[in-house]
Amino acid sequence: MHAVPGAKRTEARGLHGSALKVKLHARAVEGAANSALIEFLAGELQVSPRQCVLVSGDKSREKRVLVQRPARARAEDVLRAWAQGRTSS
Repeated sequence: MHAVPGAKRTEARGLHGSALKVKLHARAVEGAANSALIEFLAGELQVSPRQCVLVSGDKSREKRVLVQRPARARAEDVLRAWAQGRTSS
């Protein structure tokens, strides 16, 4: 994922190279943007925030997140929409 902190609102905005671009309302201060990213992904994929783990990129815009046990159909639909440039569902 390519995270963009400090945006007007939190939303997925298509691709940035080969990474999903996610704009985050939270600023990159004391982990606020990372927390916002986890909350956003959990909400969109309909899983508990505990099921979303930041694997790498704690202090970088380029991040890897592991989402454990999302509903496959929901995950495929959401990721397909985001990759095609449609905003959050």
